[in-house]
Amino acid sequence: MSFILWVPASILNEKLIINPSDTSVYWILPKQDIGFTFQEKSMKKSLLILLAFYLWAFTLTAQENAKMSPALLVIDVQKKYVPMMSEDDRESALEMMNWAIWLFRQYELPVIRVYHTSEKWGPAPGTDEFAFHDSLKVVESDPMVIKTYGSGFNKTELDSLLQAKGINTLFMCGLSSTGCVLATYMDASNYDYKAFLVKGALLGPTSDYTRQVEDMFDAISLNTANFLLKQKE
Repeated sequence: MSFILWVPASILNEKLIINPSDTSVYWILPKQDIGFTFQEKSMKKSLLILLAFYLWAFTLTAQENAKMSPALLVIDVQKKYVPMMSEDDRESALEMMNWAIWLFRQYELPVIRVYHTSEKWGPAPGTDEFAFHDSLKVVESDPMVIKTYGSGFNKTELDSLLQAKGINTLFMCGLSSTGCVLATYMDASNYDYKAFLVKGALLGPTSDYTRQVEDMFDAISLNTANFLLKQKE
């Protein structure tokens, strides 16, 4: 004797799970309803599989439908490091960073400053070299995080700060495109954040390296960022 239970495809958001090895469970067709066949002798095991499946499906749906709550990270745009970056796009990148800051202020969203220091190489907090570039439109009330590793998450309070503000999506600009910005971007998913690089608002050792990073990781324009921010309202 066997029983069949159907799970609507809408619960899955048209996504699939890897085919289980247990032959008492089978898939019908991609993006269609899923049928579970329960053999009486393996009913208990099958029910456990079904329960795990439902928990996974509803968790996935909740995560994907969660309302975007964004913040802008402005990373390492310090007086010591800016002169080390490419001169070709320095002026335009700094201008684009300011436009990104302006955009987030229009929506009254957090702008978070991320600084880098090390005991050996500096720059020491409180020194002129540690400060952000004079052209950058940050203010003292913008939250500040100081890091000593490439990623802004590594051994800092960034994650707890973002959680306290209910942030789940990060837009990133700053420098370097091949160093700390990229490390923070790559690390964001480990802390369950959706992350975007802002195209044109990154600085690196060469403009070519920066363009390659933007292309490889699908950096978005400010127009696209503006569109996404509008949707959250």
